[in-house]
Amino acid sequence: MKFLSDNAASVHPAVWKAMMAADVADSPYDNDALSREMDARFSALFGRDCAALWVATGTAANCLALSAMVPPHGGAVCHREAHIEVDECGAPGFYMHGAKLMLADGESAKLTPEAIASVVDPIRDDVHQVQPHAVSVTQVSEYGCAYRPEELAAIAGYARGRGLALHIDGARFANAVAFLGCSPAEAALGADALSFGFVKNGGMGAEAIVFFDPELARQTRYRRKRAGHLQSKGRYLAAQILAMLDHDVWLDNARAANAAAAEIAAAAGSRLLHPVEANEVFLTTTAAEREALRAQGFEFYDWGPDAARLVTAWDTRPEAAAALARAIAGL
Repeated sequence: MKFLSDNAASVHPAVWKAMMAADVADSPYDNDALSREMDARFSALFGRDCAALWVATGTAANCLALSAMVPPHGGAVCHREAHIEVDECGAPGFYMHGAKLMLADGESAKLTPEAIASVVDPIRDDVHQVQPHAVSVTQVSEYGCAYRPEELAAIAGYARGRGLALHIDGARFANAVAFLGCSPAEAALGADALSFGFVKNGGMGAEAIVFFDPELARQTRYRRKRAGHLQSKGRYLAAQILAMLDHDVWLDNARAANAAAAEIAAAAGSRLLHPVEANEVFLTTTAAEREALRAQGFEFYDWGPDAARLVTAWDTRPEAAAALARAIAGL
């Protein structure tokens, strides 16, 4: 019974079916029919003109988007627990040719205009200091908490006032939309670019960068090629993404993952370290309690010496989630 990561989940059957259907000769790179369809499909989803590019990983999605926003001498503000800071092995600096991540604090790994201002406002406008060019937020955050549309609006308003672009790392964007019950556009309010995650939600090896600024998309097409991410058989990546957009598979998958996490959270009670608003549960545990859970067949990651992180996925079996909930309640 695995609760290690939604990256470990199986691939949704609709994705396999779509990839098989794409297994015919077509134009290479992103000139095939499926890749050419992506702009229109995402534009319909967000209710505005978009340009969408596929890449193979979330790291590439985040870093390519930011590299179009931030020059090598600049910086991007993010939370100090952000994935781009903690879990991408310096890839943002590599893709941005040395640009700096500028770290801010915030409860549940979320930023606020005030937190961003605390980093940005003291910076002098002179050549001796790194100048901010973008803000990056994670929807949902690294602790599984969702930004409400009004929170994003406030961040976007501050960013616009300071001439900063806004990037959203949406590795679990589907889980945010499922929790908020709002439109995709509201869950990405004010963004210039969104890394729209699919791999954690039933995809095999495809993520989308959705650009709401056409100039950023134009630049990134060149950057994607230079970075080695323009795959010659890109139709297989586009097939995965389109299959999950079809019939709202992406949203149904996220709802299933969120529901499993909510059941576990209800049993955790006062052990919860953060509100459970998506598919991650952080709870206080002793080493002996974690050993007891593992002895019952549950797999998960320690979160420091006194906590555990449990992650559900689209394919988490209801009986496994129920069993874990009972086991936690019995600690």
